[in-house]
Amino acid sequence: MSPGPSLALVVRNTVQQGRGAGLATALSHGLGVGLYALATALGLAALVATQQALFNGLTLAGSAYLLWLGARALRGTGRFEASTDAPVITKRPWGSVRDGLAMALLNPKIAVFFLALFSQFTRPDAGILEVAILAGTATAVDAGWYAAVALVLSGQGLSAWLRRYGVWIERLTGAVLVFLALTTAIRALGG
Repeated sequence: MSPGPSLALVVRNTVQQGRGAGLATALSHGLGVGLYALATALGLAALVATQQALFNGLTLAGSAYLLWLGARALRGTGRFEASTDAPVITKRPWGSVRDGLAMALLNPKIAVFFLALFSQFTRPDAGILEVAILAGTATAVDAGWYAAVALVLSGQGLSAWLRRYGVWIERLTGAVLVFLALTTAIRALGG
């Protein structure tokens, strides 16, 4: 729930493409978080954390994805028109779903969070119902938070103001994502 690449992505997709894209990003991000919760409950997250090469691979894949998103934002692939009430849709809806899911699955901080904190609530002998409740709760909390962000940002007054400055918001988002990608990659490479 802290500011980071996931929030930046939800903000960007909502401002650039509207409420539907923001909600699609939020819900698919929640699904990705739910998959991490499920992996933690099943013990798979511990495997990733103990295998340094696997963890570094996940980190570098996440860095590459952040770099790609950041470069795309810096190039200004989206168009904004302050004079209209609706954002200009420049990509298919499945792109927002892909973005949210990939952001969750390729974010090593989410993996670390689930291993460090969420694993405290799992038991090796947990039944399917307990695992489903844990994963479902993580999914609902994450998707609900980012959906609330998308709904607030897509409100009529705020949405128009954000679109007026959309190009600058997209550039700032791109710069933040590139910075996060580079710092994450440097850490993964031992720098």
